[in-house]
Amino acid sequence: MIEVVASMARGPVFLAGELMECLITFTNPMSHLSTSASSEMLAWASAQIHCQFHASENRVALPARGNKQDVQADSDTVLIPSRGERGQCVLDTPPKILFCDLRLDPGESKTFPYSEVVPIDGPPSFRGQAVKYVYKLTIGCQRVNSPIKLLRVPFRVLVLQGMPEPPFPQDEEVSPSNPFLEEEEASRRDARALERALDMLMVTTSRRCPHMFNITNMRGKVAKFCIFKTVYRLGEDIVGTFNFSEGDIPCLQYSVSLQSEEEIQEQYQRRPGQAISVTGHGRHLESCLHTASSHFSLPIPLNVTPGFSTDTVTLRWRLHFEFVTARDPTEPPTVLQNQSEVTVWAGAEHVDVDTFSWNLPIKVLPTNPALASYVSQFTGTNSISI
Repeated sequence: MIEVVASMARGPVFLAGELMECLITFTNPMSHLSTSASSEMLAWASAQIHCQFHASENRVALPARGNKQDVQADSDTVLIPSRGERGQCVLDTPPKILFCDLRLDPGESKTFPYSEVVPIDGPPSFRGQAVKYVYKLTIGCQRVNSPIKLLRVPFRVLVLQGMPEPPFPQDEEVSPSNPFLEEEEASRRDARALERALDMLMVTTSRRCPHMFNITNMRGKVAKFCIFKTVYRLGEDIVGTFNFSEGDIPCLQYSVSLQSEEEIQEQYQRRPGQAISVTGHGRHLESCLHTASSHFSLPIPLNVTPGFSTDTVTLRWRLHFEFVTARDPTEPPTVLQNQSEVTVWAGAEHVDVDTFSWNLPIKVLPTNPALASYVSQFTGTNSISI
């Protein structure tokens, strides 16, 4: 028996275009003191990244794939990383051979590094109501005259879409590549590229430009709303303020919800005019009768997917507002200037109200992958015995 352990060096979350590094360890767990122990042999091992796409048949009409099979026979010696996986493999990297003909004595362990740039043209990791994109690192290994065994390590990919320029500038790649470039220098170059992408992300989401909106309905003005920016990154708080003192219509209650919209592209919709799937990620509710001003703060979870668009699906973000207003003016409670006793004000038992809603589009971008790793459902480590 041989134990195979794969561990990602810097957590299970990466930006598209970033270098992913993984250490893969092969161990013969039998004690070297065991008299019956013998050496173990592996014919070969390789690793590669692939992305699986799965769509709900009730919501997405994908073109027929023909008779293509993704089932690999036990006797097959060709590695198919998506064997046994649901859906389609929409992206994969070339396999890299880790070794050939590895012998492990009892108690011996050998570690092989694997590194690969996460494809920059792929979709982000996403688990929606209609489609899913799932990334995995697959390590395939085989004993002599034995079937191939697969070890999969799921990880998360964040994609920077909608940025003013490419997240990983290629100006350093203009000069001819140096085959004698040291690995440390190459890793520093990749780190600089990641730092540039994060700096650009920070600058884009740090720009503040207050946006003012007049909230009105058919009866008149309800409030003035102010939001300080409309571009955010994962983990940030969305803060907005209301000024009800300038309104003509009394507002009894308001709510603000952070929502994502998952829209299937028209050519892949199962039904014409198919409804957009809306998912809520947080809500603020407040009663505001006789309130001059109010504010809300909604955090953007670190485990959600930033906005993106592919040939199949588009994900957008918005703030959804709901207001409850009174049809008739309501008198505020009066307190005498010299009154010493405590006064209790009771609201009206019956109030005729109107309700209306409003959607404000916002843009949600990724964050530092190291920060997102803290709340990831993946550990970046997996193991198998063969």
